[in-house]
Amino acid sequence: ARGRSGVISNVSYVVASADKLLFAKDENFDVVVCVLALQNMENISGVVAEAKRVLVKGGRLVLVVNHPAFRVPRRSNWGFDEKAGVQFRRIDAYLSSSRVNIEMSPGQKESEKTISYHHSLQDFFKVFSKNGLAVTRLEEWISHKESAKGPRQRAEDQARKEIPLFLMLELKRSF
Repeated sequence: ARGRSGVISNVSYVVASADKLLFAKDENFDVVVCVLALQNMENISGVVAEAKRVLVKGGRLVLVVNHPAFRVPRRSNWGFDEKAGVQFRRIDAYLSSSRVNIEMSPGQKESEKTISYHHSLQDFFKVFSKNGLAVTRLEEWISHKESAKGPRQRAEDQARKEIPLFLMLELKRSF
């Protein structure tokens, strides 16, 4: 991050566990942002509690996660109905929490691994409620990737416009 920041000299960088932000004082931040990381953290309850601790009253927590209803590691996949010419999303499990080792660059000879955790929407909302965070905004984001030319291109592109793979939640600290 330091190498990529270029001329920005007033930025400080801290490495810390998201569920133990020891460097941060209580009620010290207006906004906490977590983009495509919460699904790789085991202790989501601790992470959300810590975000609440460091937020001022009325502060916001903004989360972007893989959409838990449509992206379930090893339990969801794309399918294609040849007869109807329709691309679809198959979900084999949703309510069960899970922990899965994931290759970050599948198909490459040497791929780093990460761990992905699946939690249902109700799991997330129970944690938010327990910590006095109210959802003030929810957006479901689609992929803007375009398929390669071929017989399934139109169906694949249509499915990407209809099935959101990302979820953005804005929460407000109420107490």
